[in-house]
Amino acid sequence: MLCTMENKSNDATPLRPEGNRILNAPIVEMDLNKFIEQIRNEPTWQTSGHNSITIYKSDSLRIVIIGMHNQAILKTHQSHTYISVQVLEGNIQFVAENHSFSLSKGNMVALQPKIQHSVEAKSESFFLLTLATDINK
Repeated sequence: MLCTMENKSNDATPLRPEGNRILNAPIVEMDLNKFIEQIRNEPTWQTSGHNSITIYKSDSLRIVIIGMHNQAILKTHQSHTYISVQVLEGNIQFVAENHSFSLSKGNMVALQPKIQHSVEAKSESFFLLTLATDINK
C-alpha cells in the first residue's frame, strides 16, 4: 500500500519554462539520461562552467544532477548534511580534507556533514549529488 501524500512538483521558471516536474511523491521515477540531456540543452550550460537540476526533494533527502564542463571548478565549500557524489559520465577530481579522489563513471564518495570539499572536472562530467539529513536529530 502506498502512503498517501501530496505530490510536489516544481514551478516553471524563465530557465525551465516547462515546469511541472515531480520532485516528491510516494514513488518518483527518474530518467538520469533524460536529465543529463536537458542540462546540455539549457542556455546555462552554454554560458557557464556548470549546470544542475534537482530531481528529487523531500524534507530529509535531495538528489541533484550536476554537469560540469572540462576544467570547470566548484570551489571549496561544505554541506551541513551527509552527501554522496556518484559519477555518471566523465572524470572529476574530488578533494576533501587533504584527500584527493579521481572519480570516473561508477565511482562514488560519501562525506559526513561539514567536511570542506571541492570538485574539478577533468573532462565534461555529470554526477549525482545526494544530500541526506539525519532524521534522528
